[in-house]
Amino acid sequence: MSQIQYTEDQIKSLDWKEHMRMRPGMYIGKLGDGSSPDDGIYILLKEVIDNAIDEYVMGFGREIDITLTDGLIEVRDFGRGIPLGKVIDCVSKINTGGKYDSQAFKKSVGLNGVGTKAVNALSEFFQVFAVREGKLKLAEFSQGELIKDAKIVKTDEPNGTYVAFRPDQEIFRQCRFRPEYMETQLWNYAYLNTGLKIHFNGKTFHSRHGLLDLLTKKTSQEELRYPIIHLNGPDLEIALSHGDLYGEHYYSFVNGQFTTQGGTHLSAFREAIVKVVRDFYKKDFDSKDIRASIVTAISIRIEEPVFESQTKTKLGSQNMSPTGTSIRSFVGDFLSRELDNYLHQNPAAAQALLKRITQSEGERKEIAGIKKLANQRAKKANLHNKKLRDCRYHFNEEKVNDELRLATTLFITEGDSASGSITKARRVETQAVFSLRGKPLNCFGLTKKVVYENEEFNLLQHALNIEDSIDDLRYSQVVIATDADVDGMHIRLLLLTFFLQFFPDLVRNGHLYILDTPLFRVRDKQQTIYCYSEGEKQAAIKKLRGKAEITRFKGLGEISPSEFKDFIGENIRLDPVVMRDDTRIDQLLGYYMGKNTPQRQVFIIDNLKIEKDLEAEQAPAAELETELADA
Repeated sequence: MSQIQYTEDQIKSLDWKEHMRMRPGMYIGKLGDGSSPDDGIYILLKEVIDNAIDEYVMGFGREIDITLTDGLIEVRDFGRGIPLGKVIDCVSKINTGGKYDSQAFKKSVGLNGVGTKAVNALSEFFQVFAVREGKLKLAEFSQGELIKDAKIVKTDEPNGTYVAFRPDQEIFRQCRFRPEYMETQLWNYAYLNTGLKIHFNGKTFHSRHGLLDLLTKKTSQEELRYPIIHLNGPDLEIALSHGDLYGEHYYSFVNGQFTTQGGTHLSAFREAIVKVVRDFYKKDFDSKDIRASIVTAISIRIEEPVFESQTKTKLGSQNMSPTGTSIRSFVGDFLSRELDNYLHQNPAAAQALLKRITQSEGERKEIAGIKKLANQRAKKANLHNKKLRDCRYHFNEEKVNDELRLATTLFITEGDSASGSITKARRVETQAVFSLRGKPLNCFGLTKKVVYENEEFNLLQHALNIEDSIDDLRYSQVVIATDADVDGMHIRLLLLTFFLQFFPDLVRNGHLYILDTPLFRVRDKQQTIYCYSEGEKQAAIKKLRGKAEITRFKGLGEISPSEFKDFIGENIRLDPVVMRDDTRIDQLLGYYMGKNTPQRQVFIIDNLKIEKDLEAEQAPAAELETELADA
């Protein structure tokens, strides 16, 4: 074994931008391509908007203008503007900012002086200007390097700060911003900052009633058992109700930051709601029955928050301030007072809540015996079959770093050949494979009892570890990987029905995806091109202009592991399953997966006509394909 040298030459010192570019995951979590709401490009956007929001919170500027044009993001606020002599330092000198002064930014999100520096370092183009008292200072950067340092000039522009950036394609390969994710992000800012107007590509995001507006938009009155309860006090706002969907649904925020993984404030709420309900009804209900089907939004503002990661998705602080009241007692006291008062003053809501709790209690007792047997079967199955080829790291392991946790993926596929190809090609550290046997059951309209009675569903929920709570989910990305044929599409629909019916919060929280695999391989002796659509195939044939060999992939098992490695590696294409705010799950599933109806028959016939029209349009292309292939 050769000796590895360890001398002064091996010791390196990186400047701020080199370190950020070499280890971006330390600053923005996973990189991604924009197909997931927690991908790095949205963290970059958040870092810029957070600064504008902090200005509004401090009482400066009531509007923010944001545009997205060909991958370039522009954010303009009308706050005080960065002090002109410090514009370059604030976006390029680490640990520099105005938020170290706790009086100036008492309850801010960004307190570590990193935010816009990371945006700067990870952008191929970054421009900033600040306006104060009729004077403007502008600077431009590329990959963190200063390329333009303009002199201070006079201007008629109103006070404020402007930042434009384009994520660096060397870091974020094939990335693109998805407007639907951006709009969700902007709505959250609007709900948490009532009165603020955010303009984005011609749309305005504005809220007058805060979290009440959020829950109203996320639900419908038909889904809820009683009208949304809206409780508002100093530094704490809560909106809650109960519905009919399975699971617990939470939208939690700290100082305007969407804490997707919750934290101490959400734990305090979940504990407090149980105590208040038990005390009000003077009955020792099971906590699971009290929280079953709850939908809640909670926003708290604290001094100098401590998060468990740079991306600020989970609150770690125990107290409201370094020397203040504990978050647990603050939330508990507020809920004990305000929710108890509400239930006494609104007996109809109190009766509806009691009815929902007792219904959950009955359902839980009904499946208790079945659940015990199902758990025994699941343990036995894990010992004697290979349905789950697990990975080494998991999403619910706090000891694992953010980059690894967010990369953890479970591919759900059907059949030995497909699962075998993915298993051989996967990254064993972060990618797992679950193999289905045949088509799953259409579970629309069924109760959760079927999840325990059906072996496939039971083993799947155990593999995901979501039987008791979505908080225990073992994989950040749950990917449906089925064949590109009619049977594969049917299996995909049945799995979507399963998740939407019984685990909708898995979808709402952005964990469910569809794997996009190539439909065609077009190659000659020099080059191989994988195509994901008919249009890409035609372009590939035209590009090769020779004796092209064309292969149509119908099953995942037809793709060799060596080829598959590329499709589930750096070049993976995932289509997120996005649930819009106006999505009504019962109506959606009832239409597509319920009993056949005249309306659905018309829908199918209309879409068959579209398919025929597409085939007619593609006929000349098919002739071109034959002509080029034979050339």
